[in-house]
Amino acid sequence: MTTFYTLISWLIVFGYWLLIAGVTLRILMKRRTVASAMAWLLIIYILPLVGIIAYLLFGELHLGKRRAERARTMWPSTAKWLNDLKSCHHIFATESSEVARSLFQLCENRQGIAGVKGNQLQLLTSADDTMKALIRDIQLARHNIEMVFYIWQPGGLADEVAEALMAAARRGVHCRLMLDSAGSVAFFRSPWAEMMRNAGINVVEALKVNLLRVFLRRMDLRQHRKVVLIDNHIAYTGSMNLVDPQFFKQDAGVGQWIDLMARMEGPVTTTMGIIYSCDWEIETGKRILPPPPDDNILLFEQESGHTIQVIASGPGFPEDMIHQALLTAVYSARQQLVMTTPYFVPSDDLLHAICTAAQRGVEVSIIVPRHNDSLLVGWASRSFFAELLEAGVNIYQFESGLLHTKSVLVDGQLSMVGTVNLDMRSLWLNFEITLVIDDDGFGNDLSCVLDDYIARSRLVDAKRWSRRAYWKRIVERLFYFFSPLL
Repeated sequence: MTTFYTLISWLIVFGYWLLIAGVTLRILMKRRTVASAMAWLLIIYILPLVGIIAYLLFGELHLGKRRAERARTMWPSTAKWLNDLKSCHHIFATESSEVARSLFQLCENRQGIAGVKGNQLQLLTSADDTMKALIRDIQLARHNIEMVFYIWQPGGLADEVAEALMAAARRGVHCRLMLDSAGSVAFFRSPWAEMMRNAGINVVEALKVNLLRVFLRRMDLRQHRKVVLIDNHIAYTGSMNLVDPQFFKQDAGVGQWIDLMARMEGPVTTTMGIIYSCDWEIETGKRILPPPPDDNILLFEQESGHTIQVIASGPGFPEDMIHQALLTAVYSARQQLVMTTPYFVPSDDLLHAICTAAQRGVEVSIIVPRHNDSLLVGWASRSFFAELLEAGVNIYQFESGLLHTKSVLVDGQLSMVGTVNLDMRSLWLNFEITLVIDDDGFGNDLSCVLDDYIARSRLVDAKRWSRRAYWKRIVERLFYFFSPLL
């Protein structure tokens, strides 16, 4: 009997170390940054069981077998659609500014199509303005409405949007609504989901959270896009979820969320439509391509039209595209670079690019919220401040709420606006979308918004920062250790 228990004990110990060795080998074989690999290895060897479970849950990008197969099989039809779109030569830009040229070339080479011109573009800087404009457009819709949001939370103006959408469905407009399961949990627990379905809206819960499938699909992979498409001609995107800030996370202690949205009319809606089509097929298995492009796509006059390139990321889309785009934009800066993000946990490459821009004489400013709704990200973000300040970067801490805007402005000419945070999750994991706009008029509008943010912020003083309490430095470094995993 003693021999039997000894044998069992040795088998358990052998299996335990075999599991650790297997996970270690898998980490080493995966192509990832050294920092990320080292962080995972340290966690696994310091807290073996917790580390192994955490790695199996969050360490690799598992879309799930069924969705991965859909992502693979959708591309032949998508590629054909994009090739057909290329026949509409008049919508594509053939020229770009010097500061935007490299980024537009990157996007065209990796995504297969050039930027589209002749778009009307409007910045919306408040949730009230955004939702009132959205309600008006929904009320005027005649054919189709497609929406995807990370968060839809009932309350306030969000309910008025819901009522307008249901009214549109009842009068025969084809409405599709895709919401992230984790982000919109309050919506799916409310009566609104069933009310919308009863009104004729096709409501889909994307990337359902299911504890029974935690080892089959990565649970923190989220549908983070915010997109509205109306009648294949009007589009919205930006940082705002479908929430009324007066009702959203009022107990978080960070103030109301401050967002930026873009309302567009023109051919850019066509390119955004194919992204929505891909998302819909990956999630539901149903292929609903946008209407076939034709030569009748109307352009706005050159003096009022904007050239826009749309970048989409996530499983099934060009890998590392957002990260490459940000690096290209930062290295293109010659005079000024302004970046806003609520969650600042950059990759080593992006941090180096930002510091290098400041050191070669570019006026670099980063605007982040002073108070963050994520304790982990808040501390991790501050671990980068010393290096940025030493390089000459201006860091502004926004004090009038949680600044949720995600934007980049380069030399007042090249703008990036969308859903992408400057953190690992947005850069390499989630389904994201961002607009690249090559236009000094739009750049001036965005600059005015950013100047307002700066006016409501406090500049971090380098000398005072260097004198912060020692315990804060320890906590920052502790969370910096987890930064490759955030």
